[in-house]
Parts: sequence; C-alpha cells; structure tokens
Amino acid sequence: MTDLLLTDARLPGSATTTRLLIRDGLLADPTTADSHAERVSLEGRWVMPGLWDHHVHFTQWAIVRRRLDLSGATSAAMAAHIVGARLQAELDVPAPLIGNGYRDALWDDSPTAEVLDQVAPTRAVVLLSGDLHAVWVNSAARDRFGLPHAGVLRERDAFELQMRLDQEAPGDEDVAISEAAAEAAARGIVGIVDLEMARNLHGWTRRMSQGLRAFRVRSGFYPDEFDERLSMGLTGGDVIADTGGLLTVGPLKIITDGSLNTRTAFCHDPYASGGHGVLTYTPEQTTVLLQRAVATGYDVAVHAIGDAAVTHALDAFAATGAHGTIEHAQLVSDADIGRFGELGVVASVQPEHLWDDRDASERIWPGRTHRAFPFGALRDAGADIVLGSDAPVSPLNPWRAIAAAEHRSGDDRAPWHPEQALTRAHALAASTDGRTLRVGEPADVIALDTDPLTCSTDDLLAMPVAATLVGGAFTHWAI
Repeated sequence: MTDLLLTDARLPGSATTTRLLIRDGLLADPTTADSHAERVSLEGRWVMPGLWDHHVHFTQWAIVRRRLDLSGATSAAMAAHIVGARLQAELDVPAPLIGNGYRDALWDDSPTAEVLDQVAPTRAVVLLSGDLHAVWVNSAARDRFGLPHAGVLRERDAFELQMRLDQEAPGDEDVAISEAAAEAAARGIVGIVDLEMARNLHGWTRRMSQGLRAFRVRSGFYPDEFDERLSMGLTGGDVIADTGGLLTVGPLKIITDGSLNTRTAFCHDPYASGGHGVLTYTPEQTTVLLQRAVATGYDVAVHAIGDAAVTHALDAFAATGAHGTIEHAQLVSDADIGRFGELGVVASVQPEHLWDDRDASERIWPGRTHRAFPFGALRDAGADIVLGSDAPVSPLNPWRAIAAAEHRSGDDRAPWHPEQALTRAHALAASTDGRTLRVGEPADVIALDTDPLTCSTDDLLAMPVAATLVGGAFTHWAI
C-alpha cells in the first residue's frame, strides 16, 4: 500500500499547519515520508481523530430512517392525525404501517388502542416510542401479531415486537444499512458500539466480507446469546476474520431497568403515579451475569437509567470486579457519583437525551433534576465518560451529542443545570474512543471545514466533514 501524506492540516484550536503520514493503516512519522508517497493537501482544514458512537442500535436506526416520523406529535390525537394522513396518502396494502419517535410523557391525553382504531380500523399500525421502551398498537396489529392486548406494550413485550419487526422489515435491509453507513461516515464516524437486540455479529461479518468498510464495529450481545458466543470460541475483543480487522467482539449488554418516558426507570423515590419503576433483572441476577462475564473474558454494558438501577449496577461491579460501562446513567444518587471513578466503571452517556427529556424529567423527577444527566459531577469525580446517541432514540450524529454535552439546551431557553456541562474539549475527547493523532495509532482521521474546538454551537451542529479515513482508507470524501 502506498504511503499517504496529508499536508496543510491544522489541529483544533491551532493556526499552525501540520502533516500526517499514513503507512499500513497507521499514523507514521511524517519526516520519514519519501517521494513516492501520495500527497493530499487539506488546504488548511482541521484534523482530529475520527468519532465513535458508543451506543447504537444500528439496524434499527437504518430501518427507522425509512419509517413514519412521529417525533413532532404533542398529543395522542395529533399522532393519530399523522397516522391517518399517511394512510390516506398510501396504497391500502397488507403490510403494517410502522412509525417511530412518539414521546407521551408530557401529553394530556393517552395513547389508547381506540385512538388509533378510529383512523386505522383495518390496517395494522405499530408505533415505536422515542426511547424504544414502549410500542403503541391498534387492534388490527394486536390480531396480526398475536399480541397480549392493543394499546401500549412496555418493556419486554415491546422489545419482542420490535425484534419481530426488524426480522420482517419491508425492503432490503442490507440496502438500508449500506445507506446508513455511508451517512455515518459522512458525519465523521469511524467506529460504533453496536448494541442491536437482534444477533448482529453474523450480519456484520457477512456485510464486511462483502465489502462494507465504513467504520469499525464492536458487536455487543444480550444474555440469551451468551452460550452461542462461547460455543463459537469467542471472547471479548476478538477480531472476526474476513472483516479487514474492523469487526470485534463487543460487550455483554444487560438491561436492568426501563426508561424515563415510560416511567419504568427504577428509582429510589416513588413516581407520583405510584411505584418505583421496573427492575428487569434483580441485583442478584445482574451480579451472576457480571461474574460470568468476568470468568469468560467479556466486558459488560449495563443499562441503568433510574438512580436505584445505577446503585444496583455499581454494586454488581464492586462485587465482581467486572470491566465495562453503565449505559445512560440519567439519574444518579449523590452517593454514587464517586463510585464510577473508584470502580473504573465508564459512564456511557447520550447527551442529546437531555434535550429530549428536559421537560419530562422536571415533571417525572421533580426536585431531583440537579442530578439528572450529571456529566459535570461525574467528570469532577474522576469518571471516564464516553458519548453516544442510542440511535434511533437520537440521530446517529456525534456533533449533536458533543453540542448537547456542552450546551445543555436544545432550544432558546437557558442551559439546563449548566453546572453539569462538559467543556467542548472534554466532549470532543469523549467522542474519540481515547484515540489521538500520535505515531502508531490507527489512521482513523477526519478533516473538517470548521474548527471544532472554537466554533459556535450552531456551526458545531452543522459541522461540515470534508473527509473521513478508517485505517488510512477514505470512507467519505467532500474536498
């Protein structure tokens, strides 16, 4: 492979130009470049390590991009109007109408089966909530899929239906994934941690063996797949053959509680409507799973949104010595903030969720929002923080995550609990998987038309990515 020399580049926050030499997929000393190296001038653009999204459901994101968008609905009635308009515009076909993105925590009316039945009496309608922890279905969908009831399905029932939809998704799934991968590369993504509920390792292996090289993938899995991975002789971090070294075995994902919007996040204090939320795994069950992960060489990714779920997850890390992340950590008790750093547990957070959940948090967790999305407190207590999107819950767009981590307001209001913000530099670093531009590092590099360290929030959100390289190969080019 011919060496590649990138010239006339600038580092974020600097006016001085520099050069990057790429040799055999790694960054090399630019002073060793010879006359045979291919030279590409970046014409003063800024370079930095490529971005990682540390929490993605990639297949769902690829498919959801083609589904009916309900994120703008402010009531059940409005959501039904959106559904009715789509049905009026489409052919009357047997395939179910699938929508995505409704959030009912602030609605004054309820998402009932009757509301959907009025606009869709015969065609199955399945609407996924924005946080994916609930699915709203009409009576026709109940009958088509043999569901326990119409209306809103939550947690396990919702997840099972979503997996069926993914398996039965209309259209070519590979085409959808290919299109989504190209879009991710155009946003500067060089790696993802894929936590898809469906068995994703085989799919990624096949696609990469057929030429998909958009980014690196760590393929996570769930407890029901544990035996299968062990029977394959795999352990955490193993590189999968025939994937160009881009696919590795990722963490064991454990969902220990629900979500804010569905009022199922497991909390120390009760909800106004009663109850503390839903604990999907008991603390004892979580500990047993972490013990097994430690014994077989796997990291873990433990979903915990409510503060009590976070407490139980940290207890399990402490009892087992497991390595890995707590995913989301949207509400954390003051007593638990310091335990992340003490135990070496990484806080894998999705900052754009705070834009979406700001008002719902104030209604559902009143008096506790000073410790909601506590990025600043975690940072100050020495915790490692990594950023992600939880796509399709939020768009797979790392620039939005970086902006939300720094500027805790998604509208014209003042930032929400600004003391919990990260600095721009910290948010950028939390999005690069610990990578730098040092010699010997993988040549996963992006070139930008705007300085990401000093630009405005608006410019950050619209960040123009001029080029993305993974292992020294261009996966996006707009120079």
